[in-house]
Amino acid sequence: MSEKETNYVIENEAEFGQVQIADEVVAIIAGLAATEVEGVSAMAGNITKELIGKLGMKNLSRGVKVTVQNGIVEVELALNLAYGYSVPETSRKVQEKVKGAIEGMTGLTVSEVNVRIASVVMNK
Repeated sequence: MSEKETNYVIENEAEFGQVQIADEVVAIIAGLAATEVEGVSAMAGNITKELIGKLGMKNLSRGVKVTVQNGIVEVELALNLAYGYSVPETSRKVQEKVKGAIEGMTGLTVSEVNVRIASVVMNK
């Protein structure tokens, strides 16, 4: 992830003004959507869900890389998968969920959602 924040114009109507969205926001949307899929333990390098409230939403973008060019989004996710879940099936669900969430919330078009399984987490 880049250190500098980039904003993208998602709507530009002269009558009301411009709507911009930060790349960090797109990454947070992707991270939240991915962790909602059953079988995803956490974003790789991310905090546990219990700590989200204490540390803030920006930590949800860890393990997510977003590239936006001309309104087209490419997403790369690094996930920790819960043991016992199908890697191909869970990855496909994550791809669908992330694509739908970003397109539905921002109006941007998602061309790719690449998933990397960083680890498998055993339940205690």
